[in-house]
Amino acid sequence: MLDRAWVYKSNERDANNHPARKSFATGVTMKFKAFQALFFGAALAIACVQPSWSQQSASENVAPPSSVTPETGASNKPHDEKYVIGNDDVLAISVWKEPDLTKAVPVRSDGKISLPLVGEIQATGETPLQLEHDITAKLKNFITSPEVNVIVQQVNSRKFNVLGEVTKPGSYPLTASTTIMDAIAIAGGLRDFAKKTGVYVLRKGADGHESRLNFNYKSFIKGKNSDQNIRLEPNDTIIVP
Repeated sequence: MLDRAWVYKSNERDANNHPARKSFATGVTMKFKAFQALFFGAALAIACVQPSWSQQSASENVAPPSSVTPETGASNKPHDEKYVIGNDDVLAISVWKEPDLTKAVPVRSDGKISLPLVGEIQATGETPLQLEHDITAKLKNFITSPEVNVIVQQVNSRKFNVLGEVTKPGSYPLTASTTIMDAIAIAGGLRDFAKKTGVYVLRKGADGHESRLNFNYKSFIKGKNSDQNIRLEPNDTIIVP
């Protein structure tokens, strides 16, 4: 019996020490350790990422700064206080929350415009800001605290012409400070064969008489005759021979 027991235990040890058995056990152990390392690595990655998710969610839920003001009905576009409305100009008039009063209106030949509730009102000779005040005063009889905005959408009353040897001859809107040199620059400059000493301005007076004002471009760019670079008036025509 002892011999059989000894043989059984000996066989069991041999089986446990068999290379195939050892290799299988070692493989199982390594796979378990690899799975364990992978699991802890994933847990660590999730723990690191979670705070950034929380911060992102918190930042998305933060309200915008109080310095951001809501949009208002009236435009905040600044006015050109020097511009005076004239006949044939097109005005963009808007009244907040009043779509029927918001429209583009041409200035008639008699200098007036027509608006619902307002009726006829003088526009020629007024600045956009002055016209805003006039329209607001009339609308107060019908609307509580009207917010009116007037913008010159198209300038047709104050223009100047540039003709002859310039890159882009034509008619252009006139601002209060446009000079002869400004006008030439707006028209794209002189062409190669322009007569730089013979530029002149044709200007029609109130009596209908037309005068000629000379401008020596060649001298001016050399720093001479700066007084010839005069400001233009409505309907002036610059000739570049």
